[in-house]
Amino acid sequence: MASAGRDKLDMHAHSSAQQHIYSEWFDAIVPAPFGSIGVRLTQDKQALFELVYLPEGSTDNRGDTALTQQAYHQITCYFKNPQHRFDLPTVAQGTDFQNKVWQEINQIECGQVLSYKQVGKLIGCGSPRAVGGACGANPYPLIVPCHRVVAASGIGGFARHDDGFHIGVKRWLLQHEGVEY
Repeated sequence: MASAGRDKLDMHAHSSAQQHIYSEWFDAIVPAPFGSIGVRLTQDKQALFELVYLPEGSTDNRGDTALTQQAYHQITCYFKNPQHRFDLPTVAQGTDFQNKVWQEINQIECGQVLSYKQVGKLIGCGSPRAVGGACGANPYPLIVPCHRVVAASGIGGFARHDDGFHIGVKRWLLQHEGVEY
């Protein structure tokens, strides 16, 4: 489902010749200090389906629906003020376990972090790796702020990556919220 789009994007993440293809995959593309955020809506255009971090070179696109323009505005507001609270319709996704993790992550305040292990304890699961897997499957980064979940000994992974562009995004988001990593 959502991960299929991300996996397909990962193949092209470092190919500047193929950056234009993103505009075909997303209903809107929001410029970000680290690149862009691709916004995909559900087929009926009534809710968000996923947000995807994109490298530099993507074309700014507000989209042609009220929802894409609302998403564009709210994401832009977050970049101006990390305290911004999102109010966008999303479609239910994920397993029961993933939803427990995402609900717990939504409780982490801006400027705060928890470790994968701490989140696991809060939901009654002792496996930091399982919590990390749920974070990596999050279809709504920023809205469900999985960047606020870190490893016990460092920044941890992000968006199913352990280095490179995505870790840079996580580091930027945390610094934007006043957390140094």
